[in-house]
Amino acid sequence: MPFKSIMYVIRTLMLKNYIKTAWRNLKRNKIFSFINVFGLSVGLACCMLICAYVYSELNYDQYPAQAKQMYRVGLRSIENNGVSEYPMVDIAVAQGIKNMFPEVVETTRLTGRGPVFIKYNDRQFKEEHVQIVDPNFLQLFSIPLIEGDNRTCLTDPAAMVITKAMALKYFGNQPAVGKAVTIDGKPYKVTGVIDKVPDNSHFHADAFLNLTPIAERTQQTWSNVGFFTYIVLSKNADAKKLEAAFPEMVRKFVVPEIAHDMGTGIAKASKFVNTFLFYLQPLSEIHLHSATKYELEAPGDIHYIYIFGAMAIFILILAGINFTNLSIASSARRSKEVGIRKVLGSEKGKLVSQFLTESVMLTLLALLLALGLVYLLLPLFNNVAQKNIGIEFFLDTTALIIEITAAFLVGVLAGIYPAFFLSSFQIISVLKGNSGAKVGERNFLRSGLIVVQFAVSTLLIIATIVVYQQLHYMQSKKLGYDKDQVLVVNDAYTLGRSVDAFKDQLLRNPQILNATISSSLPGKSGGMDGTQITAKEFDDKGGHADIHTNIYHVDEGYVTTLGLQLVKGRNFYSSFPGDSMSVVVNEALVKGLGWGDANPVGKTIVRSARTHYNVVGVVKDFHYASAKQKIAPLMLLYGHSTGTVILKIKTADIKSLIAGIKTEWDSFRPDAPFSYSFLDEQYASLYASELRTGKIITVFSCVALIIASLGLFGLTAFMIRLRVKEIGIRKVLGASTGSITVMLSKEFLKLIVIASVFSFPLTWFLMNKWLQDFAYRISIQWWVFLLAGVIALVVAAITISFQSVKAPLANPVKSLRSE
Repeated sequence: MPFKSIMYVIRTLMLKNYIKTAWRNLKRNKIFSFINVFGLSVGLACCMLICAYVYSELNYDQYPAQAKQMYRVGLRSIENNGVSEYPMVDIAVAQGIKNMFPEVVETTRLTGRGPVFIKYNDRQFKEEHVQIVDPNFLQLFSIPLIEGDNRTCLTDPAAMVITKAMALKYFGNQPAVGKAVTIDGKPYKVTGVIDKVPDNSHFHADAFLNLTPIAERTQQTWSNVGFFTYIVLSKNADAKKLEAAFPEMVRKFVVPEIAHDMGTGIAKASKFVNTFLFYLQPLSEIHLHSATKYELEAPGDIHYIYIFGAMAIFILILAGINFTNLSIASSARRSKEVGIRKVLGSEKGKLVSQFLTESVMLTLLALLLALGLVYLLLPLFNNVAQKNIGIEFFLDTTALIIEITAAFLVGVLAGIYPAFFLSSFQIISVLKGNSGAKVGERNFLRSGLIVVQFAVSTLLIIATIVVYQQLHYMQSKKLGYDKDQVLVVNDAYTLGRSVDAFKDQLLRNPQILNATISSSLPGKSGGMDGTQITAKEFDDKGGHADIHTNIYHVDEGYVTTLGLQLVKGRNFYSSFPGDSMSVVVNEALVKGLGWGDANPVGKTIVRSARTHYNVVGVVKDFHYASAKQKIAPLMLLYGHSTGTVILKIKTADIKSLIAGIKTEWDSFRPDAPFSYSFLDEQYASLYASELRTGKIITVFSCVALIIASLGLFGLTAFMIRLRVKEIGIRKVLGASTGSITVMLSKEFLKLIVIASVFSFPLTWFLMNKWLQDFAYRISIQWWVFLLAGVIALVVAAITISFQSVKAPLANPVKSLRSE
């Protein structure tokens, strides 16, 4: 037989022997092996779930065929009160950019539409997610159709493309294409069916309508916003170079338009070249890098991706440290085995191979258990994280290769120190029972591992407390309006001219204290628009006080119903015909226009050359958006308020009241479904993303603490095993159980204190950095650090006491028998 073949057989037999020996050792120490494998499997499972979440977040909007060439056009407006950023632009911008710049290959637009009522035969549904898009939208975003052709499905002005779920809801198992429906009374025809918009998209819709009819009857302006505009660049185009040419486009199209609307000359309007800034945002960066509150859907946050990525690494490191610690702990039981193997001629290299084989076997077993844990925990994780990750993601060939490779590397890296540690035992010392001699020399490493583990754990505990403190602060902060016992009747616009009669009818109910009709309500951006304004007194003098303000269209009951505090002037009066051009403003608008302490009542706000408003009152600033954002200027305009009916109620029998309101609704609009909500619930939904993040951080912080505790458990068992004879002698000499427990615990608890102290400065820096994203935020209190340290100490003390109390209770005769 050739020499190479002989060596191959020998190596195979050796590996088989290593595996067989490793398996016997695992079976012989079932409990210890289970703890070792379980701790690592929990760490691997958590790491896999976090990595799946991070992968999902990082892969948003990657599905279009030309994703790398696609950009969204946004607008930054520099004003007296700061910079306003919008992810959308005006209707004419798309075609204007394509005409002006040859490197722009294609453009497409999307504009959101509020809830609509779709009727098919005798069935009618309210649909919340309907988008109006250019005919080429589905083709550019590579959204395939399962019925119809995505190149031609939206060319007809009355065309409609729906999802498979929506088709099933309306038409059952019948073909959907060709079916006729009505939307708010207008006829539409289904021309295509998609499966769904991909989950990892910054927009979603159940139906798409053709934008062309709106575009044809809308004035082609440049200086407003409202249309999400996407462009496709040629492959060699430079987006930055294109962006640098946008000021010339502003000079050519925006400046003349503003000069006309504001009634100023071109020279004065030319200042907008430097303050009206179009920009390009890569499609792949929209979800994680958006700095605006006007997105189609709540975006993610790249800072959280960094946090979760760090957590995955930390948890894997903690699990690896535990694995190392527990492997070292088991060495005390295997020292004589090593000595005997050496006496029988086993070389150090073979011993290292044996122990590394055992280490890798344990990590592969841990990986199998981790996949089982992932399968069990995935539904709960998806529910908390609002994801739709399937188990097949983890069983994909590429994913399995990565997982097995990672487990193998963890096994080698975590097992390499125990392997060399065990194989380096001196034969004489081992057979005399002095296996702990070398361990004393490694005290620094052991202590360092504990400090690292609990420093990370303490950091995560503090982070969890701070996150929940900030969320509680925002949700309980005085908002400047009364959100409790406020019921909102949605879709009031469907009542048309009958909406006032509907409101008056509801006010006859003694359980309803006040009522108002409004285009929007605090905590919801729908129905809110905005515009550039200036103060007439400054405008007449050639001054500059342009700011952007948001607008609510309200009636005279708005201030009273929501409990807004009127600090100057008066409210609207229905008996004042002139109030149709009157406004009530907030304090932020007064400050932004530069009025300072002067009384703004009676002053004039200029919206355009043809539109001037008279200020009749000022309300105290209130949080009409999230408390995460600074209160922005707001104008309350009288009239044209048909979006919602807002009711201030006082009753314990909510169910009966809602039934009564529904009866009234049905008497006015029996063919439209009745829909309601509560204002406090609406406000709470603003923080859904932060609450989800807080839950995820809390869960994984607890996991990290459990993993660290398992490591401490292993080290405690290890040290007690080394000092078992010392404990026996102390007991024989009269030491109490309590004194021995304190002696064994003291060293570890000191390390926990050191770990906490080390983690405090870093945690303070990181959490203060996170809090900078909130316009209104808490200050981190000293007791948070103390509480986190106490929690870590208590958990450590419980872990240590399990072993340290057990040791002194053991019979000292057994430990001293060999002496």
